[in-house]
Amino acid sequence: MSGTVLVVDDDAAIRMVVSQSLKRAGHEVQAVASLAEMRAALARRRPDVLLTDVVLPDGDGIEMAAAMRAEVPDLPIIVFSAQNTLSTAVRANEAGAFDYLPKPFDLDQLSATIASALARGERAAADPLDDADRALPLIGRSAAMQEVYRVIARVVANDLTVLVTGESGTGKELVARAIHDLGPRRRSPFVAINVAAIPRDLIEAELFGHERGAFTGAQARQAGRFEQAAGGTLFLDEIGDMPMEAQTRLLRVLQQGEFTTVGGSRLIRADVRIVAATNKDLAQQVAAGQFREDLFYRLNVVPIAMPPLRERRQDVPLLARHFLDRAADAGLPHKRLGEEALRLLEAHDWPGNVRELENLMRRLAALGRDDVIGVSDLQAAFGDAPAQMPPVTDAGVDHAVLGWLDRLAMENPAALQDGSLYDRLIAAVERPLFQAILARTGQNQVRAARVLGINRNTLRKRLDQIGLDPVQDRKAGRD
Repeated sequence: MSGTVLVVDDDAAIRMVVSQSLKRAGHEVQAVASLAEMRAALARRRPDVLLTDVVLPDGDGIEMAAAMRAEVPDLPIIVFSAQNTLSTAVRANEAGAFDYLPKPFDLDQLSATIASALARGERAAADPLDDADRALPLIGRSAAMQEVYRVIARVVANDLTVLVTGESGTGKELVARAIHDLGPRRRSPFVAINVAAIPRDLIEAELFGHERGAFTGAQARQAGRFEQAAGGTLFLDEIGDMPMEAQTRLLRVLQQGEFTTVGGSRLIRADVRIVAATNKDLAQQVAAGQFREDLFYRLNVVPIAMPPLRERRQDVPLLARHFLDRAADAGLPHKRLGEEALRLLEAHDWPGNVRELENLMRRLAALGRDDVIGVSDLQAAFGDAPAQMPPVTDAGVDHAVLGWLDRLAMENPAALQDGSLYDRLIAAVERPLFQAILARTGQNQVRAARVLGINRNTLRKRLDQIGLDPVQDRKAGRD
């Protein structure tokens, strides 16, 4: 499906790349650099889709989207931004944007999003939030977290049941709290229950409450978690550990929207939003007969997969600094991380995920002797499993090259067409490689050439050509 698209971005390279891609897809495209130019273009002709950046020279693209929605409610607006945070995704959703894409985005994904906007029309906007309710618990700018943000932004305004999966410590409860805090139920209770921590014979009473005398020890009526969460959100953690008999009763509540207490007969309306979480493979449990298939499908309406920390290593420095700041707010000494220590943190596999990182930062804030946390502090903290620098792998190099190509395509699309790509890549890699090896060999060119596997004269020639002077670097090191 083709249509007319108005692109708003103050970066000429991005306007060119996006425009060319959309034109190849069959769309008619007009690209402008500011909100003023956008308004002039809209006055001349209304497009089928509006695509806008957030930070523009004369205003905020998200605020513009909110205003445009009031003026032209059926115009699909797609927001993209380099400010890759949950706050940005939620703001875009609140403003009534059809979708939000973090930069750098995949051009095929953009094309598919525009086709979807043309086919389906605009989504309903979320109820706007008060400024006091913007305490966002999730942190990270990695691509994996961007996808989590996008799904959260899509579901906060409705009551669809959400199933959050992921390893222990990845922040599944934080997702549930974000959905609650950013949604229309945020002024009602958020109630969490760890299903695995409740004895099998008490789980139904915990969930649905009980009447006096319902069982031995029931001295008075007790409201269950469903009643406690009335009007709000009920978070069922470790749902994969729920006994089969309790699963049957939970399914009945989800189907009928009402329940009775243990020992009671009066029907009580279940006015709650359900967010469930597990670190188990529920589909596998269904196949093994350990989890009800019908309950699985009732819970898995909107799946959100939380990535393990080892798959979002670029978020580690951001998270680590955040946890150190929180520790300082709690009264612990304020510490900061040295650059080598940050690299070491990124290299760790984090079997305990974000929870492990948070606990480590608090321990280092409390026990560290110096204001700056160094490599020795981390190695001592890791104990029997010392942190090690990550091994060089082809996969890592592949990832770096692909990322470099993506940035180049966005920043200088002409470089992909002028025959300079190979030389550009070699130049980008060669300087940091030579600098690193010379630093590790004390600026000794003979040793550096041996490590690199090239002739010393070749190394000296290349150093001259790219403007590196080991002699000056050695003097600077002594100074």
